[in-house]
Amino acid sequence: MTASEEPADRPAAAVASAKRIVVKVGSSSLTTAEGGIDDLRLGGLVESLAAARTAGREIVLVSSGAIAAGLAPLGFKRRPRDLARQQAAASVGQGLLMHRYTDAFAPYGIRVGQVLLTADDVTRRGHYRNAYRTLAKLLELGAVPIVNENDTVATSEIRFGDNDRLAALVAHLVHADALILLSDVDGVYDRPPSRPDARRIPLVRSRADLAALEADPVALPGSAALGTGGVVTKVEAASIATSAGIVAVVARADQIAAVLAGDEVGTRFEPTGKRRPTRLLWLAHATRPEGQLVLDAGAVAAITGRGSSLLPAGVVAVRGNFVAGDPVDLVDSDGVVLARGLVNYDADEVPALLGRSTHDLAAELGDAYEGELVHRDDLVLIPG
Repeated sequence: MTASEEPADRPAAAVASAKRIVVKVGSSSLTTAEGGIDDLRLGGLVESLAAARTAGREIVLVSSGAIAAGLAPLGFKRRPRDLARQQAAASVGQGLLMHRYTDAFAPYGIRVGQVLLTADDVTRRGHYRNAYRTLAKLLELGAVPIVNENDTVATSEIRFGDNDRLAALVAHLVHADALILLSDVDGVYDRPPSRPDARRIPLVRSRADLAALEADPVALPGSAALGTGGVVTKVEAASIATSAGIVAVVARADQIAAVLAGDEVGTRFEPTGKRRPTRLLWLAHATRPEGQLVLDAGAVAAITGRGSSLLPAGVVAVRGNFVAGDPVDLVDSDGVVLARGLVNYDADEVPALLGRSTHDLAAELGDAYEGELVHRDDLVLIPG
């Protein structure tokens, strides 16, 4: 029997005892096939979340469904492919979705607050603190924050890509104890669930437990065409959470009460790492690099082995078109990505700095050029 086939040998105590929980629900679990909001399914989810909140647990809900909810009112028969119509649908649908949540939580005496994020909001210096303060204050006031990507303004360059990843990053941002990813499939299977020999993986302790995973990277079999995530995005999101010390569970939306109770349902991912600075986690997982800095052997050793800042003397080439403050990848001579960081100079300034010491640059060009290309506080290693 392999590790992935082992039964979960103890209660999911970490979930059952979790005080602060981030729950993500996908579009297909909230909407009808035509694109409207399914009040019965939404109401069932809210009932379980309200019970947990009333019991003293803090809930942050990351909810997809804005674009899907806006399709029917705008006369769209399917999710549009172009960004402009997606943004229009999100603009209409987000209000409808929040209205439904407000009405659904009201009988329990629970208020909700809308929080819309883009990746740019939380990767630029200091900006992520604004998001944290808002979420923390809503929780302090007893409200349920409802988070979504700000699809009405997000462009392809500043998108999280899917709400599974957004939920994992929010879980780290709010110092959550647990992350629950809900969809219309009851966990992670070793192969597409439509196959008769498919087995649910109850417990994941490490990547080795997923070595034999066969899955559609676009959408889980049986899921509606309204969603954008699938088993791969959920596994990646769970990995982000567990690497930061947060237990994660992938389950079916109607299993939420059982998951919150710590029952052995879905697929549980055990923590594999410890919490690290919030902004660096977002930098690693929620940014799109605008270019590359190619490092020599000495700089590679300094960055990966000594936690040093990146100085101009250790860079041999620059690629891409970026401006100061943009994320860039730091790569070795073979193009292997080693780290990502926020660069302190524009791309057109960097070539004149390469291979030169900061002392010489300051003497020739002034004190403004004495700084690092990427400071170590703005740099995160990317595991190979």
